[in-house]
Amino acid sequence: MREITLLVTGGAAEALGEALMEAGALSVTIEDADADTPDEQPQYGEPGLEPVHTGWDNSIVKVLVEDDFDFGLDLAIAAKAMKMPEPKIVADKPVENADWVRITQAQFQPVKVSERMWIVPTWHEPPAGDKAINIRLDPGVAFGTGSHPTTHLCLQWLDSHVLAHQSVLDYGCGTGILAIAAKKLGADNVLGTDIDPQAVEAAIENARANEAAARFVLPDEMPEGCFDIVVANILSNPLKLLAPALLSRVAPEGYLVLSGILARQAQEVIDVYREHDPQVKLSVWKEEDGWVCIAGQRQA
Repeated sequence: MREITLLVTGGAAEALGEALMEAGALSVTIEDADADTPDEQPQYGEPGLEPVHTGWDNSIVKVLVEDDFDFGLDLAIAAKAMKMPEPKIVADKPVENADWVRITQAQFQPVKVSERMWIVPTWHEPPAGDKAINIRLDPGVAFGTGSHPTTHLCLQWLDSHVLAHQSVLDYGCGTGILAIAAKKLGADNVLGTDIDPQAVEAAIENARANEAAARFVLPDEMPEGCFDIVVANILSNPLKLLAPALLSRVAPEGYLVLSGILARQAQEVIDVYREHDPQVKLSVWKEEDGWVCIAGQRQA
C-alpha cells in the first residue's frame, strides 16, 4: 500500500476525496493545513444556519491506495472533472501491511484528565475506584476525542465547579464529551447542541454508551431558557461571533466557560464579551500548552 499526501487549495478537498474514493482509494483523511497558526480557519455557522465555511482554504489530504492504483491518472481525471488545477503531491510513501486496528488501539490509552476523571477507549478496562469518573469514548471520530488541551481544560473546570442541581449547555458539543462529563458529575438538566447533524447523532450514541441522560439537538431545536453553566469549546473567531447567542443563555449568577482559545487571543475574546455584556466577568481560568480556558460568572 501507499500513502499519498496532497496539498489542496480552494476548499475542494472534500469533493476531491470523494472522487478518489469512488475511483478506488482505500481511505482519505483531510486536515487543515493552517491548523494551529494565525491562518487557522474554523468551520462554523450562526445558530440555526449553515456554516459560513464548508471547507478549509488549504487542506492536507492523505490518500491510502493499493500499490497498483494508478493515482496520477485518477487524480488528473478527478481534477479535470472538478475544473480545478491538479493538486500538488507533497509525499508518496509505502505503507507496510499490518494489523491497523491493533496498532491504532495501542496508540490510545486511558487519559487522566483530573484527579478523578478519565477518558477511556472502549477496548480498555476503566480505572477502578469509587471516586473514578470514566467517560468511554473511542478515538477516530471527527468531532473530538478529548485528547486536545482545550477539552482537558473544560473538563477540569467542570470537575471543579459542577453542582448537583445545576443545568448545563454544551454549545458546539461535537462528540458530547463535555455534556456527558457534566451529567456524570451530577448536573441535573444537560443539553448539547451542534450545527452538524452527524455530531449530534454521535453525541447521542456516546451518551447512551456512557449511561448519561444528556440531550442533544440541532440549534433550531433548542428550547428557550437559560442555564447555570454554558460551555463552548470551539475557536476564538466563532466564539467572538457567537458572543450574543452564548451570553443570552447564561442564567443570573450563572457561569460562562469558553475554550479553543490561544493564550495570545484571550484578552481580545474577553474584551468582545465585556462589550456585549459587562455583567459577565470573564478571565483566564487556566492555561495548558499555549491554550486557555476563559470563565466567569454573571453578576447578580
